Amino acid sequence: PRPLKNHKKMKKFLAAAGLASGLVVSAEAFAPQSVGSLRLNSVKAVSQPAAVPTLRVRGGMAAAAAPFKISMTAAATTKSAFPDSAESTKRLTPATASEMLDQVDVFIFDCDGVIWKGDSIIAGVPEILEKLRKAGKKIFFVTNNSTKSRAGYKSKFDSLGLDVQAEEIFSSSFAAAAYLEQIKFKETGKKVYILGERGIQEELDIIGVPWIGGEADATKTIELKSGYALPHDSDVGAVIVGFDRFINYYKIQYAQLCINENPGCKFIATNLDAVTHLTDAQEWAGNGAMTGAIKGCTGQEPVVVGKPSPLMIDYLADKFNMQKNRICMVGDRLDTDIIFGNANGAISCLVFSGVTTEDKYMSADNKIKANYYVNSIADFFD
Repeated sequence: PRPLKNHKKMKKFLAAAGLASGLVVSAEAFAPQSVGSLRLNSVKAVSQPAAVPTLRVRGGMAAAAAPFKISMTAAATTKSAFPDSAESTKRLTPATASEMLDQVDVFIFDCDGVIWKGDSIIAGVPEILEKLRKAGKKIFFVTNNSTKSRAGYKSKFDSLGLDVQAEEIFSSSFAAAAYLEQIKFKETGKKVYILGERGIQEELDIIGVPWIGGEADATKTIELKSGYALPHDSDVGAVIVGFDRFINYYKIQYAQLCINENPGCKFIATNLDAVTHLTDAQEWAGNGAMTGAIKGCTGQEPVVVGKPSPLMIDYLADKFNMQKNRICMVGDRLDTDIIFGNANGAISCLVFSGVTTEDKYMSADNKIKANYYVNSIADFFD
């Protein structure tokens, strides 16, 4: 696969834009590093936030003098120029699908519930992706699932017969590693405790950040007896919570000890998704459950590094020298995918092949609307 390009251009853009306090993404976030036959990125920290409340995403790329940043405030002090909900919503028909395609140069696809469910590809997806590429559309895949690294996702795309390049894939495990690079975590000499799976481990290995936990703690138990206290590593400076099919009481207790007892220990969540698709038969509890367990015993809010962070949409808009209203975010989740598109000035398209049903979307209780909605991306073309 080819390395990512245009990071020099990105650097010039950021230099012209200036830097602001908070989580500011540098151009080196997209400079390639060799990972076997793949290429992956590193991030250079340019500013360390004073606090780590929940990541709130607001705003898109502003005028040339504005900073390229991700807001770190729990309640955003600067509102986005774009609302979380589209002003109007249309079902994709042959006529409206043609209208949408004429407005879009770049498609950003979620993966689970959009491209596949579990290990099964959604019918019609390969043909649609091929048609979009032949039509000259750029395609990227952004997933909140942290169980795989970008290399791991490349293998999954290959196994499903999809011709996708590594630099077209962005996962929340990569985003977690990028955040650590952003705040110069490696320079602290601390290590990370992982409540999660292999994807986070592999991404931290790439950037050279030491870690403990993860898969090694999958079968650990605690024998509760009089006078027993679970020992924990005082050198842990961050806990990353990602989706974990093997979560157990040992992991929860170890994570809370690090956060509650190690001064300055950061609490990072790859995402807050309520449910996910482990199989194509039903929905399964997502990383919101794992993160909620740690929130419950620490009383702290995590830094959330996955969608709806604007990092990637800002980068794509600069890389292709285009307006964000020429980008379409396609996803199955209202609270991540659709807000990700709407709040950053992009076109949004909701699919009913994943978490959100048409009944839920059309209900009076739902306040988040996409520009377009459709059963599956297979309906993009008549």
